[in-house]
Amino acid sequence: MKKIGVMGAAMAALLSMAGQAAAQTEIQWWHSMAGELGQKLEGLASRFNESQSDYKVVPLYRGTYPESMTAAIAAFRAGEQPHILQVFEVGTGTFMAARDAVYPVQELMTDTGEAFDPASYLPAVTGYYQTGDGELLSFPFNSSSVILYYNKDAFEAAGLDASQPPKTWGELAEAAQKIVSSGTKTCGFTSTWPAWVNLENLSAWHNKPIATQQNGMAGFDAVFNFEEAGLVGKHWANLVEWQKGGAYQYRGRTNTAGPSFNSGECAMLLESSGGRASISANADFDVGYGMMPYYDDIEGAPQNSIIGGASLWVLRGKDEDSYKGVAQFLTFLSQPDIQGEWHQSTGYLPITQAAYDATKASGFYDKNPGADTAIKEVTLNTPTENSRGLRFGNYVQIRTMFEEELEAALGGQKSAEDAVKSAQERGNEMLREFESQNQ
Repeated sequence: MKKIGVMGAAMAALLSMAGQAAAQTEIQWWHSMAGELGQKLEGLASRFNESQSDYKVVPLYRGTYPESMTAAIAAFRAGEQPHILQVFEVGTGTFMAARDAVYPVQELMTDTGEAFDPASYLPAVTGYYQTGDGELLSFPFNSSSVILYYNKDAFEAAGLDASQPPKTWGELAEAAQKIVSSGTKTCGFTSTWPAWVNLENLSAWHNKPIATQQNGMAGFDAVFNFEEAGLVGKHWANLVEWQKGGAYQYRGRTNTAGPSFNSGECAMLLESSGGRASISANADFDVGYGMMPYYDDIEGAPQNSIIGGASLWVLRGKDEDSYKGVAQFLTFLSQPDIQGEWHQSTGYLPITQAAYDATKASGFYDKNPGADTAIKEVTLNTPTENSRGLRFGNYVQIRTMFEEELEAALGGQKSAEDAVKSAQERGNEMLREFESQNQ
């Protein structure tokens, strides 16, 4: 009888545990982070799941940002959408236009009774995801900016001052050429996310417009006008020339250029500050950090950089209880210690002022020189209409087209001037197509 009693108690305990597990509401989170970043993201979900017993966040990698967006749109039409979707910043315009499909974060937090103050988040980040009335539509998550990574060992081998990163494009090109000419490396510098670096941030950093209507932030009737400023054409022409001498090498779209720096092949890399986790994990040389280079013959430069990365969009069509869990998860992600740890381990910006202040007070920036480079860039000056950000419909496709045109110039199929002109003309056609479909 005693043995049966013990077994009965054990069975009761197992049934109780099973009942608790069954009672958990599952929250699906589709994301586009692989490798080291994916592991850190999954760690956040696990910590939330361990902190309470009502909800279980299940992260699922769905490919690159464009791939996950496409998958989510198809899933929504089939009624199989996730609760949360990570969308990169250039998808903001597309999701804003699909207002019926999204549950605005500010509205969600109010509906579920979660404490939420948009003013506690960094303005340089939230401005990208707010309406003209100031309503926050998506939750800032992994926000970054372009920074310069450089191989200090390669600098020293080429006779350069490893303590001084290049500040201007002229200095960067000169250092890159010296590194290649000395035989230190075969690649002076390269870049990830070509359009983000060499058109979008390039323009903002020099306070030049990309388009009318405050770069699309004030309306979908924006018109691309970056050709008129002459900056993009000048820069693309320089890239073509620098490539001929070996100072610059094009290594593809998205972040495919990253391994060229991590392996030590390229001496410098213009990359997202969010690339820090991968670089720290893979580079076996001393890494230096610097701000984006600028052209010193352009008055007012540098201005401020704009963010990249992604935000979390909540999709409609789920039950009410699950949205309470989503709101609690977003509150969890906003905690200063969680945000501070995410920022410190990945290189992404701390999205709240409290997380930044706590990180600074801890001495992290003193112990890790360069870790605050992206923060300094986005807050360097008060954003203008040219440097607040950008918001265009069809921009995922437009950015791909911009990179096609840059590749045509680098490949010698057309001049840099013609490539920029074509990029602007084709871009405006795509903007008008989106506008006509969303009137």
